[in-house]
Amino acid sequence: MWELISKEISAAIAEDFSARTCWPVGGGCINSAWQVEGGARRFFVKSNRASSLPMFEAEAEGLREIAATGAIRVPNPICTGVAEDSSFLVLECLDFSAGGEWRAEEFGHRLAAMHRTSGALHGWRRDNTIGATPQINLPTENWPEFWRDNRLGYQLGLAARNGYTGALQRKGELLLARIEGFFSGYTPAPSLLHGDLWGGNYAFAQSGEPVVFDPAVYYGDRETDLAMTELFGGFPAAFHVAYREAYPLDSGYRVRKTLYNLYHILNHLNLFGGGYLGQAEDMIARLLGEAG
Repeated sequence: MWELISKEISAAIAEDFSARTCWPVGGGCINSAWQVEGGARRFFVKSNRASSLPMFEAEAEGLREIAATGAIRVPNPICTGVAEDSSFLVLECLDFSAGGEWRAEEFGHRLAAMHRTSGALHGWRRDNTIGATPQINLPTENWPEFWRDNRLGYQLGLAARNGYTGALQRKGELLLARIEGFFSGYTPAPSLLHGDLWGGNYAFAQSGEPVVFDPAVYYGDRETDLAMTELFGGFPAAFHVAYREAYPLDSGYRVRKTLYNLYHILNHLNLFGGGYLGQAEDMIARLLGEAG
């Protein structure tokens, strides 16, 4: 496998590369990850079964889309492909700092700058994945409709097929019917989104420069990225303050962040099991209370 990957890397960088040393990297739950070294060059490689190639191709395309804004750094995608029975994505290998919080304000400002990159429609030119779950990005002008059908509705449908019926589905259907009410007087621009911005998907380079990776890119309400930064924690207070200084949030964000984070909790329910069911039902109940 490494011989085939070495050939693809060589073609991509227009110089000979041969993997001499490779070692696994922990931390992920979807893919296997490796660092591979040959001579003076080193790369980061993610691998999965061969059928996962479209997932890696979409990830590489998303990284290029973020990089093209010039707003925030990402690891440069080198190549994708299939070697034997495995698909792979080769990325620039970056060394991260153990600290970096002192650059949290810069991170907030840079994310705000990325969010000012706007598309014509909500969605994206291709589907991708959120974790291992398909993420539907069918473009539309109507953001509440996009969130209802391609995000919450899709995840609720998966949950039903996974056996999570009953109250989750009954209350979920009520919520879907009331989506428009959360956007009264608020029409978000289709901002370029990271799409999966939890604390494990950013770091600081040795220079202190903020870096984001493992995106699930699409265009939509920037509040979705901000909401996820609050879901599991891991973002310094200075980051939040700096972002709001650079790009203030609408007052309705206080309620909508729960609507947006529900998508990720439903996805965790579908990926990791019933431990997330109570949280999902509680979030839906709170949202129905807000909807009146």
